[in-house]
Amino acid sequence: MRLEFELTDPLGQRATMGLIALQSDETIEHDFRRLLPMDGVAFYVSRVPSGLDVTPETLAAMETHMPAAATLLPRPAAFDIVGYGCTSGTSVIGPQRVADLISGACTTKAVTEPLTALVAACNTLSVSRLGFLSPYVGPVSETLRGELAARGIESPVFGSFEEAEEAKVARIAPQSVIDGALSLAASDRVDAVFLSCTNLRTLDVIEEIETKAGKPVLSSNQVLAWHMCRSAGLPLADRSVGALSRT
Repeated sequence: MRLEFELTDPLGQRATMGLIALQSDETIEHDFRRLLPMDGVAFYVSRVPSGLDVTPETLAAMETHMPAAATLLPRPAAFDIVGYGCTSGTSVIGPQRVADLISGACTTKAVTEPLTALVAACNTLSVSRLGFLSPYVGPVSETLRGELAARGIESPVFGSFEEAEEAKVARIAPQSVIDGALSLAASDRVDAVFLSCTNLRTLDVIEEIETKAGKPVLSSNQVLAWHMCRSAGLPLADRSVGALSRT
């Protein structure tokens, strides 16, 4: 027996957001559940194949797989914004190329990623000199710093954990991040500190670093979620994640 039914509205009455996360990323979805408002907001995630180690070559390889990952987002959904969750990958592939690949494979009004989001956050906080903390090896960080410099954001003070393996990056202890960030923030050559990498656990340490350093602290997941919410006309759900979360 065929039963009668009625159709209702889509879940995203306030906004519909998408995220393309890296296969190797263990942190970003956890952070986004805290940062994105869920009331009236539909949030969908797809994943793109990524290397176990982070190198310029493994980052560039994601370009080939990105359209397929975007295609796996729900086809009937009309997205307000889709984010690509890789800071270093964006610097290698290029923000415009990322936007073209994603918007060509799903229906979305806008595309963003941590590089564009970071520049927007810096402009909002009037920051132009970052203490740059990276978990990754030199060549990966150098490309990202160069892309930021081309957009008017310098990183005169730099420090890295020099770790290439993603599984280890996801488990770097919060105290290690705090200690590293404070050592960079101590320089009078920086206006703020940036904690790079969507796989790095940063949300629970941002407020402590800001309080001790007396400077704003930005992180990849924080700026990406903030920029996605801002583009959709929404505030962050958690306004306690640094000065940026309260703008």
